[in-house]
Amino acid sequence: MSSDFEAYEQDFGTLTAEITNKIGRIPKLGGKEKTQLVLNVDKQLEEVRELMEQMDLEVREIPIQSRGMYQSRLKSYKGEMEKLEKDFKRSRIAYSDDVRNELLGEDAGSSESQRTHAYLYCVSPLFCLSEQVGQEILANLHSDREKIQRSRDRLRETDANLGKSSRILTGMLRR
Repeated sequence: MSSDFEAYEQDFGTLTAEITNKIGRIPKLGGKEKTQLVLNVDKQLEEVRELMEQMDLEVREIPIQSRGMYQSRLKSYKGEMEKLEKDFKRSRIAYSDDVRNELLGEDAGSSESQRTHAYLYCVSPLFCLSEQVGQEILANLHSDREKIQRSRDRLRETDANLGKSSRILTGMLRR
């Protein structure tokens, strides 16, 4: 049984290495290439999840005496999987000019030198995380702005309907 687990471990190592490589390439791509690579990584992450389930089932069948060692290895693999998923999420957002232009408009002043400058600062994980948080905040603000505009439009429409209703009732009272 432990040989099956070790075979799963080898598959896990191979898949995670491929995923890590692809995650590193995602921010540098754009358009269809980026979309295709994102879909590919998403598919591979699903394979890793299934592999983790198989490993979990194998651990349950291992005798109690040696189960602890395998459980701790499985736990570390789960931690690595969570890290991969977080990195994948960040890589889809990071350096995304499309998202930035959509939120800020085409005239947002994102010159090539500014992008290069931001890339150089993004060498540190703290700066990358700050950039990601900033992009998420901008996306949330954009969404909130749209909701507020829709609410205002509904309010104006309701106000107009109330005005009509008031005029109709006033006319009915006069008759």
